[in-house]
Amino acid sequence: MSFIVAIDGPAGTGKGTVTKRISERTGLINIDTGAMYRCVTLECINKGVSVDEESKIKQVLENIDIKLIHEGGNQKVFLNGLDVSKEIRTEKVDNLVAKFAALKIVRDKLTPIQQKIGQDNDIVMEGRDIGTVVFPNADIKIFLDCSLEERAKRRYKQNLGKGIDTPYEEVLSSIIERHKLETEREIAPFVKPKDAILVDTTNMNIEEVVDEIEKIIRNAWHK
Repeated sequence: MSFIVAIDGPAGTGKGTVTKRISERTGLINIDTGAMYRCVTLECINKGVSVDEESKIKQVLENIDIKLIHEGGNQKVFLNGLDVSKEIRTEKVDNLVAKFAALKIVRDKLTPIQQKIGQDNDIVMEGRDIGTVVFPNADIKIFLDCSLEERAKRRYKQNLGKGIDTPYEEVLSSIIERHKLETEREIAPFVKPKDAILVDTTNMNIEEVVDEIEKIIRNAWHK
């Protein structure tokens, strides 16, 4: 039987970094489901397909090939054979991924792929519906959260590190809009699983968050 840790939470709570660190410390395979939705979004952008063109999105999904490859502790994302690890993190993808991820046909395509990965491996998987939809019976469910303002500050700093000088107010507005889209969508709305352990990262640094989650995992996982 595989051991599954589900880490859910909104953008800006540190999910990606935390999940990577947990993977390094515990040996659990790190799976970033958000990268899969970003790949679909990027492919639609590249092909000029808008979010309301369902028949064209269906064609994209029928031909898309997404692979998450782990090399030297880092996850690389391949879309149709090309490394798009950096391209899926650009602002153009940021602005549209929540809309594509809300589509039933997209989630119906990616959810079984995510579940298949968890059938054969001990994993730590991060996303927004891992503990509610993908693995409702996960061994451990963690829900990371923090204030909208803190999430915007973190994303603003991330953008500056990438050379993207988007005003803080614009980042905050985008964070608020995305939160609204994700929590109010009809398909797999973004909610905290009832049985998840809440970790509020607003006043915590990454190491403090990782330490807390690692303790939770060590107490429950007996290899």
